[in-house]
Amino acid sequence: MNNSLSAAREPAPLKSVEKLSFYPWLVVCIPCIGAFIGQVDASIVQLTLPALEEYFHATLPTVSWVATAYLLAYAATLPIFARMSEMFGRKLLYIAGYALFTAASLLCGLALDVRLLIAFRLLQGVGGGLLGANSLTILAKAAGPHRRGRAMGLFATAQAVGVSVGPVVGGLLLSTLGWRWVFWVSIPFGLAGIILGWLVLPQTAESDSNKRFDLWGAVLLTPALASVVILLSEFQTWKPGSTALIALLSAILLACFAWRELRQTSPLIDLHLFGVPAFLGGVIGVNLSYALLYAMFFLMSFAFMRGFGDSAISAGLHLAVVPISLGLVAPIGGKLYERFGPRLLTTAGMILCSAAIVILSLSLIRMQHDITGMAALSLFGIGLGIYIAPNNSATIAAAPAGRTGVAGGLVNLMRVLGCMGGIVTASTALSLRLHARTGAGNRTVGVPAPAIVGAVHEVLWTLLFFTIIAGGTSLFRPAPEDDQSSS
Repeated sequence: MNNSLSAAREPAPLKSVEKLSFYPWLVVCIPCIGAFIGQVDASIVQLTLPALEEYFHATLPTVSWVATAYLLAYAATLPIFARMSEMFGRKLLYIAGYALFTAASLLCGLALDVRLLIAFRLLQGVGGGLLGANSLTILAKAAGPHRRGRAMGLFATAQAVGVSVGPVVGGLLLSTLGWRWVFWVSIPFGLAGIILGWLVLPQTAESDSNKRFDLWGAVLLTPALASVVILLSEFQTWKPGSTALIALLSAILLACFAWRELRQTSPLIDLHLFGVPAFLGGVIGVNLSYALLYAMFFLMSFAFMRGFGDSAISAGLHLAVVPISLGLVAPIGGKLYERFGPRLLTTAGMILCSAAIVILSLSLIRMQHDITGMAALSLFGIGLGIYIAPNNSATIAAAPAGRTGVAGGLVNLMRVLGCMGGIVTASTALSLRLHARTGAGNRTVGVPAPAIVGAVHEVLWTLLFFTIIAGGTSLFRPAPEDDQSSS
């Protein structure tokens, strides 16, 4: 260990703040701010995609890159920054994440064309990777094992509040000031994170600058992820030969990355953790739960604004039903986890999500807003609220002793891969269904409203596969008596 070197690099928190009885919860609040602004940004961008499609005269796959570019950069850099944080300390890198995210938010609002906007979103994703590499570990170490469930509940609540506020604020900004302000709204919170992080966050307790950095793993990871995203996003517009070539390239890059990581003593991603059944089931659940959330946002944004002709404000209010319900239930889910363990809660959560998807899909057939559709969206949020906090907590707890930091980074990586997968799946499936219905699936502008709503109705049924698999991960959980004895 090289604690003194880490402490020399990092500023100490204010002594007066450290002495406060609620200091651990104050530290927990700082990752929650990052979770909040990240989800505000993500939910606003989802709502903004129909407007960006029209403003830039772009295709559906192109505007989906405004969302996925951020997630791709986040996923590609998160393991790299996680290792750097272990080697050189977390505090300064976490504050740098706030600074880069904030600067990139400013640049996104200044973009003159969609290509520049996508490039700035990539830069913003790098800032997000710096934040994500450290957030759950900072939170878990500050809260300790006895408060971890509640801290995770607060983290999930901060995310849910951000997603809840995002559509409402985004709709208001789109209707009044324009899409550029959608990106600028997070700047004040980013500045607050920089200041509070400097004054409040503790110095890194453990770091080791003697650890090796897996340069080749880092070199392989980014193109491997990029090739998979490009394949999923664009394959419907390519010739079969091009699709097969990119698929082969993706398989080769992923295989090389896995081969490299399994043979490293200090890998970027510890693939051996996937050999722990409870951890494997948990990260699959993390991935699919966030895929469900973001796929729902993508699909219903186009359903409300293109299918039903809602204003941006009205669409935002309707979309906010999901995260508001999630946010209200998430703290309860965190507390129930501490009492009952994860198996019952994660199973129940996915059953509720499945029921909600079926009800919502059937309600779209009538081509009108009604209480049934809104109730289904609320039920969907409740199901995710019951599922996410217990699943995240149980997944990190399933990691072997001393691997909490690595596990936290993997949970965040799987979360962002799930977000990206949900958007790409929804975009691709919607394009395919629109093409089947109208012969042109790359744009929604000018497409008859019944075709859009009908296509969304059909794509929603595919999300049931996500809920079935996520619910099935409960089979990997320890029995309730084992879980309680280990906690």
